Amino acid sequence: MNLRKYISVIGCCAVLSASAVNDGYTNQDVWSAYEGFNKTFLDSKKYIYKTDTSFPEAVDRWKGAAAIWCQPMYWDMSMNAYRLACKQGDKKRKKEFKELSRKIFEGNKAQYAGFNFHDNNENTGWFIYDDIQWWTITLARAYQLFGDDEYLKLSEASFSRVWYGSEKVGDTGSYADPEKGLGGGMFWQWQPIKNPNPNEADHGKMACINFPTVVAALTLYNNVPTGRTESTDSHPSYQTKEQYLAKGKEIYAWAVENLVDVTTGQVADSRHGNGNPAWKDHVYNQASYIGASVLLYKATGEKQYLDNAVMAADYTMNTISGTFDLLPFETGAEQGIYTAVFAQYIAMLVYDCDQTQYIPFVKRNINYGWANRDKTRDICGGDYTKLQVEGDAVESYSASGIPALMLLFPTDK
Repeated sequence: MNLRKYISVIGCCAVLSASAVNDGYTNQDVWSAYEGFNKTFLDSKKYIYKTDTSFPEAVDRWKGAAAIWCQPMYWDMSMNAYRLACKQGDKKRKKEFKELSRKIFEGNKAQYAGFNFHDNNENTGWFIYDDIQWWTITLARAYQLFGDDEYLKLSEASFSRVWYGSEKVGDTGSYADPEKGLGGGMFWQWQPIKNPNPNEADHGKMACINFPTVVAALTLYNNVPTGRTESTDSHPSYQTKEQYLAKGKEIYAWAVENLVDVTTGQVADSRHGNGNPAWKDHVYNQASYIGASVLLYKATGEKQYLDNAVMAADYTMNTISGTFDLLPFETGAEQGIYTAVFAQYIAMLVYDCDQTQYIPFVKRNINYGWANRDKTRDICGGDYTKLQVEGDAVESYSASGIPALMLLFPTDK
């Protein structure tokens, strides 16, 4: 696409010229972006992240702490920084980011009920299924990277909590067991939070719990030991490798049938019972579908999964991002995090499946976002076409996208 057609003014914020965008970013820029993000948004006393720059510290959900489900995306970024430092042979940064990763884990553990997933207080506890399942994924990734058994134990505990429910809380679990007439897939929430009723077949089944459940199941499948004996408990604290794979395949099949337009790769936001899917585009739903597809492709070798991942990525790049060939910025609560989620899964498709055709698109986003950053703080906004005004309030959600992409798509310059 001809970049010159986008040299224009949107509102009072100028879109940068093609020459500025084409200059590209350097290896030092990658580190500057991540360091700027942490300096601005990380509460260095608690080691959790703040909602936005207006808060001096991250007290709790109501006073400056970023959303509980977004904190693991920021932990992912620290692990990606560690991986990049290892790749570059940077011993100083390797040590720094390994320590940072552990501090972020400990900070979140202290903030969020010691990772007691059966604590359903609405401030520093757990009250929506997908909030828990995003943590399942990142905890499993941490185990895969660092080999700490605590991460795996917590990851399996959170998966069990989501799937089976909690005897303490009283909910019946996210899994919509078709043998119980619930129709299959995963429910998004339990209600009321304090004294839940059982979910019914027509309750909401969102993409943001279904595809992350597949990602969680397959990430655990890749990390748990072989030869386990199946648990006979009603709420088992672990699964065998075979059970994780089976659960992932089952939920994936339901979600594709009910939440995906298989002719385009578009992912619906949700479905209630037998009603029509809610065809609302969100980048993070596309992303988790891509990730689920990639993981199943790698586990099974079945090309249909890779084909689905490619179609979903194509839809994201060619349709959702059509106006400027840039990922869209959604301004709703916490929606700025969507690019950081996308970064994780498009990287899997590119590197694990050799689908390098997406690299120019990714780097176009990076070049625009980084060129338009607040150069005083080295932080980016969520709308990559617009200059980030220096000193303006910025959310950690929207600011995370560019450093998340840069850490996974570094440059040799």
